[in-house]
Amino acid sequence: MSPDKSYRIKTLNNIAHAGLSQFPEKLYAYGTEIEDPHAILVRSANLLELEPSKNLLAVGRAGAGTNNIDTSRLAGLGVPVFNTPGANANAVKELVLSGLLLSSRNLVGAIDFVSNLTLDGQLSKNVEQGKKTYAGRELPGRTLGIIGLGKIGSLVADVALRLGMRVVGYDPGITVDAAWGLPSGVVKAASINSLVRDSDFISLHVPLNDATRNLVDDKCLASMSADTVLLNFSRGAVVDNVALVAALRAKKIKQYICDFPNESLIGVDGVIALPHLGASTVEAEENCATMVVDQIRGYLEHGNVVNAVNFPNVLMARESPYRIVVINENVPHMVSQVSTVLGDAKLNIHNMINKSLNEIAITLVDVDDSVRDDVLNTIRNIEGVKRVRYLNGA
Repeated sequence: MSPDKSYRIKTLNNIAHAGLSQFPEKLYAYGTEIEDPHAILVRSANLLELEPSKNLLAVGRAGAGTNNIDTSRLAGLGVPVFNTPGANANAVKELVLSGLLLSSRNLVGAIDFVSNLTLDGQLSKNVEQGKKTYAGRELPGRTLGIIGLGKIGSLVADVALRLGMRVVGYDPGITVDAAWGLPSGVVKAASINSLVRDSDFISLHVPLNDATRNLVDDKCLASMSADTVLLNFSRGAVVDNVALVAALRAKKIKQYICDFPNESLIGVDGVIALPHLGASTVEAEENCATMVVDQIRGYLEHGNVVNAVNFPNVLMARESPYRIVVINENVPHMVSQVSTVLGDAKLNIHNMINKSLNEIAITLVDVDDSVRDDVLNTIRNIEGVKRVRYLNGA
């Protein structure tokens, strides 16, 4: 689509105005009532059964997790799914810290105790008699095990170290960038089992996928001590709730603090469940919205891909008004076939970049002159090509 025509953006949840306002009015129309959108912005709405129209070019998730979106199917249709890793990291870190304090100082029980006192003239006496029941322990010197050392895990590790805690971490898939950002005081665990055996508190910070679903199961719980506190601010399904409830009732672990209420957890002693507050701060919602809008604009207007979970990152400065975006299967000779078509059309390639991720590849090609429709259609007809976009900024 040429930038002189508006892009239609459908919002399926409440997306912060600080982000939406970054869409130039001249180019974009957005809102919940938009039909046949070029992009969809979502927070928690379920898109697993989405039937995208041929005009859908991108999906943006204002948050990190994408388990509410069928990213593989959309990749096969040539639709990148963007997310916002790290944008809500500080908000989640603060909630984890709150969970540590709620548990170590028995604050929920203490609050309930005071709330249930009767006004019989004996309030001070009853407070003094009852408070010893809620005596807690301080955090310095205790061990926090962190499973998942991305942006949130790293921030949690940093604040725990500053509080005087010992921090043990485990993440076999840690990226180079995440490793560089990890506080030097974090002790690397050899396995999840060794981490849970050595930890007073265990905090989960992993995405939900086939490898992490029910990561904390009966075997993992069996390695914990009776005083272990498990904190889950990643995804509810990372923990096997059936095994967890059994462990709590058998007093095999002390407490479970999570951000994901579930019917099986309600009323179970030792469970503190919050109503999914991890990213529910003004700052986090604005950060996520601003970040995802910037990424959607970069893709729609220039074909650049940053932080797509199902596409490779690809970024090329715009040096020509005539850009072709080719999305195709990641197979040999695709770039050469595109180049041949352009050469046959007497179009000089000014700049080109190609990147791939798993089965998907994307090529950005800047040429020195406008591209005819028949040339674009020839590229579309190359076997393995999923989508071709022409961005004419002239």
